[in-house]
Amino acid sequence: MDKKKTKAWSNMIGAIVFIIFSIWAWIQTYDFKVVTGTVVQPSVFPRVMIIGMLIFSVVLLIQSLVKLKTMKPEDELAQPTESINPMKKDVRTAYIVILLSIMFVVLFQPLGYVLDAFIICFIIMFLIGKRNWLQMILVSLLVPFGMYLIFHKVLTVVIPMGPLQFLADLIDSL
Repeated sequence: MDKKKTKAWSNMIGAIVFIIFSIWAWIQTYDFKVVTGTVVQPSVFPRVMIIGMLIFSVVLLIQSLVKLKTMKPEDELAQPTESINPMKKDVRTAYIVILLSIMFVVLFQPLGYVLDAFIICFIIMFLIGKRNWLQMILVSLLVPFGMYLIFHKVLTVVIPMGPLQFLADLIDSL
């Protein structure tokens, strides 16, 4: 049995990639601006998420290493890993979601959080097969706006609003 072609090996490689990504993401949070007069700084939420990702990645790495040492040919994780076929619909969708995530980051400042998240959320819901247009519009609008309110009003985190800055000003005046 070639252990490098098993699901356990793939899990180990994935865990290493996410550990490296977590370390890189943590370092990036040092570039976030410190906002005076706020209890929660902009770097807090990303760091909490990064810690969670790092913990799960380390657990997956340990499980994979143990499984690679102890696995028998009949184990589920000893089965050969399928190759990633870019022509499969699910793989194409995953690539599109990765591209949309990059677009989210690029458009975050110019469009602002709410508008950017609305567009990306709507497109992703369409990609995964949702076709209830009213539900798609409401979820894409209300979830980002609700998250904005929580971060802006409750956690006092400054979030860019882009062309919708007038809404932030209106909310602040209430």
